[in-house]
Amino acid sequence: MPTLMRKATGALLLTLLAVQPAWAEIGRIKRSVGTTAVERGKARLQPAPGFQLQPGDTLVTGKDGQLGLTFIDDTRFSVGPNSRIAVSQFDYDRTTQVGAFVTQVNRGSLAVVSGQIAKTGRDAMKVRTPTSLLGVRGTRFIVEVP
Repeated sequence: MPTLMRKATGALLLTLLAVQPAWAEIGRIKRSVGTTAVERGKARLQPAPGFQLQPGDTLVTGKDGQLGLTFIDDTRFSVGPNSRIAVSQFDYDRTTQVGAFVTQVNRGSLAVVSGQIAKTGRDAMKVRTPTSLLGVRGTRFIVEVP
C-alpha cells in the first residue's frame, strides 16, 4: 500500500508542476530605459533587467521610456515611448509548447517577434487595440496606437 500511495502522490505532484499558476513567471525584462513601470494590481513597480513578469501585468513607458522583454515561449517585445500595454492572458505549457497569449495595446508602440505560442494555432496569440484585433501566426510586426 505505501508504494501505491507514493506513486499516486508522485503523479499528482507532476500534474501540479505542469500547470502554470497565476503568479508564475511568464517572462523577464531584458532592457529598461528612461521612465518605465510595471503595474501589477494596485502596485506600480520599477522594472530593471531580470524583473519577472506575471500574467496581468501592464507595461507603462513615459515619453523617454523603452522596455525590451522576452517571454518564456521566446516571444520578444520592444515597447516604445508613451506606451501602455497589458498582458491580458498568458498560458503556456512548456511540455507541449501550446498556449494562449492576449496582449492589449492601449497606446504607444509595440514591436513583436512571436515565439512558440503563435505557431501552435490560428487563435493562440492575439493583439488587441482600441479599434482592432490582430491574430498572430508566427511573424514579426509593429503595432502603433496614438
